[in-house]
Amino acid sequence: MIELPPISDGEDKTSLFKNCIRNNYRHVKKFAKRTSTDAFRIYDYEMSNYPFAIDFYAGRFCVQYFCPNRESDEAPEELVKEVEETLISIFNTQESSIYWRTRIKREKWEQYEKVGESKEFFPVTEYGVKFWVNLCDYLDTGLFLDHRETRRLVAKEALGKRVLNLFAYTCSFSVHAATQGASFTKSVDMSNTYTAWGEENFILNGLSLKNHPIVRADCLKFLDEEAYSHTKYDIIVIDPPTISRSKKMEQMFDIQKDYVLLIQKAQKLLAKGGSIFFSTNSRRFVFEEQYFPAFSIMDISKKTIPLDFHRPKIHRCWKLTSKP
Repeated sequence: MIELPPISDGEDKTSLFKNCIRNNYRHVKKFAKRTSTDAFRIYDYEMSNYPFAIDFYAGRFCVQYFCPNRESDEAPEELVKEVEETLISIFNTQESSIYWRTRIKREKWEQYEKVGESKEFFPVTEYGVKFWVNLCDYLDTGLFLDHRETRRLVAKEALGKRVLNLFAYTCSFSVHAATQGASFTKSVDMSNTYTAWGEENFILNGLSLKNHPIVRADCLKFLDEEAYSHTKYDIIVIDPPTISRSKKMEQMFDIQKDYVLLIQKAQKLLAKGGSIFFSTNSRRFVFEEQYFPAFSIMDISKKTIPLDFHRPKIHRCWKLTSKP
């Protein structure tokens, strides 16, 4: 049973920012109660002088500050104070329940590193499925909230299906698919941290790893090796980073340069009539359908943007279904 904090009625005529958060929360709370979800966005950079995104995670708040340049990585003190006072007054929460993250404009070859060692994990619920999140140790929390509806779409099609999840991160697509009756899932990611985190997400939901293996590997290399096994999947999820220069990879991955090869490799593992769900959060990305004549292609981006996200280009998503 999820718990969502009550807030007082009325409005604050002195603060448009506070009213925005209050109204957003009232709206998404109805959805959250109906769907057994306690992880969602309550503010999505809707006012230019408040360059934040604020996410609610089971009673805690993650504030992402979007730094306008690379010289400074901290929000101005007066803004920090206003945001914290706003959240405390609306939700009757404590300052210790508010966690800050900074998004800095970085050069494409720079990587986000681990930022802490608290190991402070706690569970959240999404459509009744549980996930461990961490608001202290990593720039990302363990669950990309903007793909909540994408995960739901995949899960609805997963009954009795074999699912391959590439660039799996903490395996949230796989866990959703497994809870909805996927006969088999395989999750692939290069990170020891995230593959271990994914295992804990399966365990949290009472799911055996026997039919849901997690593989630590370079996804491009994995696809080549898996093709030799003649293994087929009904659904393949591909949600790669825009840029990756991990030391575990032979060369830098660039989604615009490498997506065609990536999808073509995945196609070799796709069963007849199967589908690939491909997504990216790169705003400059151009998808060229002519490279994939064997597929029927649908841009399903609008279906995958959650109601609590107000910026339509938070990600884009395509469904590629193999033709008969």
